[in-house]
Amino acid sequence: MTATAPPVAPGSLQTPTARKPVPGVGRSGSVAWMVLPALVLFVVFGVVPLIGVLVLSFTQWDGLGAIHAAGFSNWRSVLTDSELPHSILVTFEVMILSWLVQTPMSLLLGTFLAGRQRYRAFLAVLYFIPLLLSSAAIAITYKALLDPNFGLGPGLHLGFLTQDWLGKTDLAIGVVIFIVSWQFIPFHSLIYQGGVRAIPTTMYEAASIDGAGRIRQFFSITVPQLKYTIITSSTLMVVGSLTFFDLIFVLTAGGPGDATRVLALDMYKRGFMSNQMGPASVIAALIVLLGLALALLLRRLGGSTTASQQEGA
Repeated sequence: MTATAPPVAPGSLQTPTARKPVPGVGRSGSVAWMVLPALVLFVVFGVVPLIGVLVLSFTQWDGLGAIHAAGFSNWRSVLTDSELPHSILVTFEVMILSWLVQTPMSLLLGTFLAGRQRYRAFLAVLYFIPLLLSSAAIAITYKALLDPNFGLGPGLHLGFLTQDWLGKTDLAIGVVIFIVSWQFIPFHSLIYQGGVRAIPTTMYEAASIDGAGRIRQFFSITVPQLKYTIITSSTLMVVGSLTFFDLIFVLTAGGPGDATRVLALDMYKRGFMSNQMGPASVIAALIVLLGLALALLLRRLGGSTTASQQEGA
């Protein structure tokens, strides 16, 4: 014998109604509050100093005395200076060459370290050590190692290392590129390692079933899936190269001659060695404008990053 439930009147059934969202409450509201501290820090340490630099670029100041308005004279003097194109050329030379060295090396190392073998975790820590060191300390160390009289070459009696590495134009640029790449490849390798691990393993399994080898899988799956990772890494690499200062200053001080005088070093020499804060502020503003232009260009080249185009989708 089974019991049946009493009949329910047709009008007594009620369907649950959706709650009306309360303004300021919910995921979007909580995210907005979380962004506020970072926004305050960005304004205080990013926007306000940038405005100060722009204001100083229209003034005459030696760093100690009174500040006097100078109009556009600083901009005219800097933009017509014959040394500025050379500094820009050296900056872009360091930028392009370091990108050409760092990107393939970082991509290969990141792909290798993305494996699940236990020893690769140890290698990842070992490769990351250069990034933990001070740029000034790295420059001092390499400067001692490359000394043509008391460095590594004379000590080991190696003729090809016994050269005036920092005294010749081509060699000095090559040394700067090598040291910059040696220091920052670990950081970008870490970015690529995370990108490779986000790629679904089913894609590689399907490629293996189809008979594709490791090299074919790398160029047909790994590299295309890392498109936006490459754009991100390249943006950090290119924009960051505009601010190379401490390593080059300690290593070559812009020499030999002006062979390694990048924009950041040119700004320092004008501002703190020649006491021309106005022209130095103009160069600082130019660095910001170049960085924004390059970042927007790389973003445009990367295309849209919608949800349907996410890596590994």
